[in-house]
Amino acid sequence: MISPATRSFAPPAVPIPVSAAVPVDPERSARRGAAVGDVVLDAGSFWGRRQQVNGEATLAHCLEWMERLGWLENFDRVARGEFTHERAGWQFSDSEIYKLLEAMSWELGRRRETPEEDAQLTATFEALVERVAAAQDDDGYLGTAFGHPGLPDRYSDLAMGHELYNMGHLLQAAVARVRTHGHDTLVAVARLAADHICDEFGEGRREGICGHPEIEVALAEFGRALGEDRYIDQARLFVERRGHGTLPVRPLLSAEYFQDDVPVREAEALRGHAVRALYLSAGAADIAVHDDDDELLDALRRQWDRTIERRTYVTGGMGSRHQDEGFGDDWELPADRAYCETCAGVGSVMFSWRMYLATGDIRYVDLIERTLFNVVATSPREDGRAFFYANPLHQREAGSEPTAGVNTRAEGGSRAPWFEVSCCPTNVARTLASLPAYVAAVEGDTVVLLQYAAGRISLGGFVLDIQSSYPDDGIVRITVVGAPDDEAGVRLRIPAWAADAIVSDPGSPSRAVQAGWADIRRQFTQGDEIVLDLRIRPRFTYSDRRVDAVRGTVAVERGPLVLCLESTDLDEGVPLEAVFVDTSVEPVASGDGATVGAMIADVDGPITGTLPYGTFRPSPSIAAVRDVALVPYHRWAERGPSSMRVFIPTADGLDTMADADTR
Repeated sequence: MISPATRSFAPPAVPIPVSAAVPVDPERSARRGAAVGDVVLDAGSFWGRRQQVNGEATLAHCLEWMERLGWLENFDRVARGEFTHERAGWQFSDSEIYKLLEAMSWELGRRRETPEEDAQLTATFEALVERVAAAQDDDGYLGTAFGHPGLPDRYSDLAMGHELYNMGHLLQAAVARVRTHGHDTLVAVARLAADHICDEFGEGRREGICGHPEIEVALAEFGRALGEDRYIDQARLFVERRGHGTLPVRPLLSAEYFQDDVPVREAEALRGHAVRALYLSAGAADIAVHDDDDELLDALRRQWDRTIERRTYVTGGMGSRHQDEGFGDDWELPADRAYCETCAGVGSVMFSWRMYLATGDIRYVDLIERTLFNVVATSPREDGRAFFYANPLHQREAGSEPTAGVNTRAEGGSRAPWFEVSCCPTNVARTLASLPAYVAAVEGDTVVLLQYAAGRISLGGFVLDIQSSYPDDGIVRITVVGAPDDEAGVRLRIPAWAADAIVSDPGSPSRAVQAGWADIRRQFTQGDEIVLDLRIRPRFTYSDRRVDAVRGTVAVERGPLVLCLESTDLDEGVPLEAVFVDTSVEPVASGDGATVGAMIADVDGPITGTLPYGTFRPSPSIAAVRDVALVPYHRWAERGPSSMRVFIPTADGLDTMADADTR
């Protein structure tokens, strides 16, 4: 093994192509997202606050835990050539270091703060890279759980070993670094690893795939970032190899779990392990766009459509089963057993973003907004140092205060500082650090505003100041600070929930606009102000009747936010199941949430049998009629452990129940 001090990390002979500082840059797409430095979010805005906390607290928090638990020492031990008796962490713990490096790269790329703060983060980043580089084998292999003294042989467990998955996250970290900084040690380490993977798994070599897709999306984007078609070819090969049952099936884990049951082109919906499915789909979308492969893109569109229509929660969360962290069947969406892993939310954003860039379809951006506000924003605690792993829509019992140590369970009613499988904190960190890339896009001479947040956007020849308290308020003021000399366009996204939005523009009278795109095209001048009023107000949302688990209930949304009923806001002694919403009275905005008219029923009573069933209908009495407060789902459990539900039973039929024959 060659130490990083003696290994040559000279820049490549072929220059790396110039690319915007974006996570995804499909050269054959008509659209490109904003670079992370093109969008500066106001510190007081919804996303600006979270991005600031992420940079100031979450990155350091993740590093502290990985150091404390010995996940970084794994790299040091390999670099020293020591025999490993007991290795710290799961075999995929390497990936958390790489996701943290990716988050740091995006954070450094977007920052416009003091040189001292940047220098401190840069020093931390470089020291971490050196420890990783020191553990790389001469042939480019990089991993701390296999292939070294005392450890299993390389690639001896492709189904569960996560070796390619880990190196995939290394490549994604290098994409962030090369696009925000340029060629350096991390990029060189990743190139060596990518070359090794191609040599090992290329055409005519080892016929294998990784049990956890990730390498596909990583190789595709790394190949684009470096202008290296070999990596894209390998990504394509991995995508096409999937679905042929080559991985050994494990107890309780089917081929579907590994995305190895059906070829990507033949699948009708996303299924199996949710994160695996979404990462694979993102990689397949990259290949479809690169190859102008309409057949593959149509297959992905078909799978996205059915998954959203039948297998996705109102929050945008995905994954209804705990056993395999996976999708259930169509309409299998239980609120109390919803898994909705935070990482699946991140994977959903990755997949939908690529589909938007490929097609320009607004539905993909609508889902991204829903998922960002109600999954990604829900996971981190306000201080950025504790997280939800799973995101159920109904918590029957208040969770306990999290321990200061490692949480061994993914589910629970409180955010935990760290998990035994701690993939979600670093996934949240890299998403928040790169968030500006999803706020706006450019298509030809048109700037497209996709997500609304206060700040400044410099893109496509425009400089736009955005003033808004969205999502608390639906008014978005867009002031033109700079504009192209010639006629150009500004396109506004009107979300699907905004049925009666209004656009005001100096170039034309105010007009009502329907859900979809609102285009303004003319020659803009400095000082022009566009005002979008999305008219945010609470609304009732009902599930499809085929979703058995929540039939007879209603949810309340306000703009992009899903609201929830939390026990914290109920009188002492009133359980969640006693609240029935009166849907004849419209919900009313209150703070950042809403109030609804509700009937409080006396649902407690003597147990009359050995089973909770009988031959007659119960007759609950109405104890009270009052307004009940609902809060944004992303804030639940911030005030302490609580029980919670998103879908609340309606009061329809309570009178009938009370009058029923109770013989």
